[in-house]
Amino acid sequence: MCGAVIDAIGEVVVVDDDILETVLTGILSRGHVLLEDVPGTGKTLTARSFATALGLSFNRIQFTPDLLPGDITGSHVYREKRGEFEFAEGPVFANVVLADEINRAPPKTQAALLEAMSEGQVSADGTTYQLPKPFFVIATQNPVEQEGTFALPEAQRDRFILKTELGYPDTGEMRTILDRRADRTERTPTPQTVLNGETVPELQLVPERITVDSELRAYLIELGEATRADDRVDVGVSPRGIQRLFEASRSRALINGRTYVAPDDIRAVVRETFEHRVILNSEATVRGVSPAAVVDDIVAQLEVPAVAAD
Repeated sequence: MCGAVIDAIGEVVVVDDDILETVLTGILSRGHVLLEDVPGTGKTLTARSFATALGLSFNRIQFTPDLLPGDITGSHVYREKRGEFEFAEGPVFANVVLADEINRAPPKTQAALLEAMSEGQVSADGTTYQLPKPFFVIATQNPVEQEGTFALPEAQRDRFILKTELGYPDTGEMRTILDRRADRTERTPTPQTVLNGETVPELQLVPERITVDSELRAYLIELGEATRADDRVDVGVSPRGIQRLFEASRSRALINGRTYVAPDDIRAVVRETFEHRVILNSEATVRGVSPAAVVDDIVAQLEVPAVAAD
């Protein structure tokens, strides 16, 4: 089933399958995904295609410097005919929400979305409103050195289970994109709907049945603790980050068609799970060290336990 979803989206989105598997890993883990990339790399099409393939509703929110929290969550409006206030749902009320260029909005507005991601609900004038289930956010941000951006604080980045990037297409992929755009009268292709949206919550429960050997559980902990011990790191991965790696590894095993987690499942998602949670010290930053390089070094240095298949 997971393979069918990836194949359907791959027919429309020209991107490496590893990226699609990473996004699907986030969905199966009941988490959210942060995409960091420059404009024009296909982030909107990717998010919309996931919603279509999974049979889910979709909304896109364009974050701008003047966007207010109520523009995301919704607000009470006065209905003159009825003589009463009524809550008008904001665009966050969808199964899949694309928060486009989230770091272009001020921190207060960022926090409004991130609170909804954490609690699965929004509050307006003292009343709480539940968001649809499932609820999944794909947030995009431009590189923080670009003009007019507000970097996400550490606590807000931690709300995302995974962070990845689409990257630029290679020559062959770029040719495919141009060939598709040659006829401007054709509509943008849409993927086949593979699942009924109502079955997605059931699919999200399947990773809970994926087994993780005790040796691999110890390995997960060792990976997280190694980030805190690295002399290039100011703040390492928290216990929540290690739990997120545990969850993502089980989801990746499911995507790979296994009922147990293998070391390759952990190694496939550890960078995407840890990178945005690692804060480097000033010396490492000056030397141009990246959090991804730190995570890669740790993975290369630690011995991978041998685990027999169930």
